[in-house]
Amino acid sequence: MTYLVTIAFVAILASLGAALYFMLRGGQKGNDASKKMARALGLRVGLSIVLFACILIAWSQGYIHPTGIPQGR
Repeated sequence: MTYLVTIAFVAILASLGAALYFMLRGGQKGNDASKKMARALGLRVGLSIVLFACILIAWSQGYIHPTGIPQGR
């Protein structure tokens, strides 16, 4: 499970970096770069939703357990 979360987090950051690259590079080719940037940001949102759903499913199946924050003494 740790590997899945790590891979998903790296993919989210890579997608965000790609969107930044297309945004900064889009000077002359604004329309094409804009479409690529939107696709990269959409991929980032999709990966975030899938990661959140995987965490919820793992919690409901008992693979992960919340430890909670200990209350102050």
